[in-house]
Amino acid sequence: MKSKNALQKWAVRYIVFKERDAWYAVALEFNMVESGDDPREVLLRLFEAVRGYVRSARKAKLSSDILNQEPDPEYEAMWEGRKTPKPSIYTFGEQPLRALANV
Repeated sequence: MKSKNALQKWAVRYIVFKERDAWYAVALEFNMVESGDDPREVLLRLFEAVRGYVRSARKAKLSSDILNQEPDPEYEAMWEGRKTPKPSIYTFGEQPLRALANV
């Protein structure tokens, strides 16, 4: 069960997977996707994008609704292990954003 994010306390679910010749990193609740040739690089770029997104939301004092978007059904199915065929997953998890940096 996913938790509700707020501007002061949040986490992001992420998945890094390979499809054909490219690696993808997805932040489910933010509907962000990064792609590239290296799984570590796309995960780093994803976390950087999420960090900037949250900082901007806080600075603009936006509603926490933007931190709780409905994930794409394909990625939600992948998270829940229901996607077929099974993708080649490098890593996945839930990362507290405060662990990434002071946002």
